[in-house]
Amino acid sequence: MNTEKATFAAGCFWGVEAAFLQLPGVLDAVSGYTGGSTVDPTYREVCSDRTGHAEAVEVTFDPSRVRYEELVDFFWNLHDPTQLNRQGPDVGSQYRSAIFTHSPEQHTAAVASRDRAQAAFAKPIATQIVPASTFYPAEAYHQRYFERHGVACHIAVPK
Repeated sequence: MNTEKATFAAGCFWGVEAAFLQLPGVLDAVSGYTGGSTVDPTYREVCSDRTGHAEAVEVTFDPSRVRYEELVDFFWNLHDPTQLNRQGPDVGSQYRSAIFTHSPEQHTAAVASRDRAQAAFAKPIATQIVPASTFYPAEAYHQRYFERHGVACHIAVPK
């Protein structure tokens, strides 16, 4: 089976992970950190807002079952992409909205999706669209948090 990766940041990663896991064609979603300078950061370090990392989710998907464009379109509905460095009560650059692209094709698709999505928002979309860098999985207690605890931050996880 052919798989691809997609990486999204939309605030607290618990709900983002849970939401993507419910999409047909998504094989896995891992909470973690990306976009910063610290090697192998911890949750405490990322929460300090000094590492440059965002809480993010790395999605592994089967492109024969779900297209990357569908994942990006889904992403816009998970959060408020017009908020800069925050989502709901979570404030800081670690909670920024971002799409970390894994190829030039993903970048082009993400920009086109953002431009289409802008019509649905009164304020400008603040989401960063940048090349993916090293993704560091978060500590084990963050993985499948919603599944284990029923708590998913600001994201309304579909049932």
